[in-house]
Amino acid sequence: MPAILAKKIGMTQLFLEDGTVERVTVLEAGPCPVTGIRTHEQDGYEAVQLAFGATKEKHLSKPELGHLKKAGASPMKHLVEFRDEAGELLVGDTVTVEAFEVGQKLKISGTSKGKGFQGTIKRHNFASGPKSHGSHNVRAPGSIGASAWPARVMKGIRGPGQMGNKRVTQKGLEVVQVDAARNLLMVRGSVPGARNGVVEVRTDG
Repeated sequence: MPAILAKKIGMTQLFLEDGTVERVTVLEAGPCPVTGIRTHEQDGYEAVQLAFGATKEKHLSKPELGHLKKAGASPMKHLVEFRDEAGELLVGDTVTVEAFEVGQKLKISGTSKGKGFQGTIKRHNFASGPKSHGSHNVRAPGSIGASAWPARVMKGIRGPGQMGNKRVTQKGLEVVQVDAARNLLMVRGSVPGARNGVVEVRTDG
């Protein structure tokens, strides 16, 4: 299963050879050195650890620097494990965008944009209350309790609170173009997160 770490550059549009226009998200994907291998015998599962995002040595701890130097990699900011049942990669290999092909389906995970503390209408798509005749219930969530039983608010009630800023996986995205010279991956559709955010790219299926 090809997988790679990438930085979200932003969205644009591409004019394809047949004249159609594709709205795409541009990802700066890799190159990602392989810094660790997990095996059934040693770890109980099979995975490959990739590094991404060049940084300075002073921004990493000594254990992190030692781990990267052992794998022959330069200082990197992000380390992420991807499940790898095939076990084709070895420590010291490098994963690039050339691992992906045009037309491949992807699922991309990232941290969604934080919206701060929001009410139920924006956060959970609740309907608003009446707006006329002196109503004081325009954006209130409504009744959430009960009477003698259970005499409390049940857990899991949808209410106001922090919106966004959590891990989101977008499935069914498609590779439109691969630019190996510039390490760019053009993906049809929108990808979770803000510009310059780091995302995990995997093949879907």
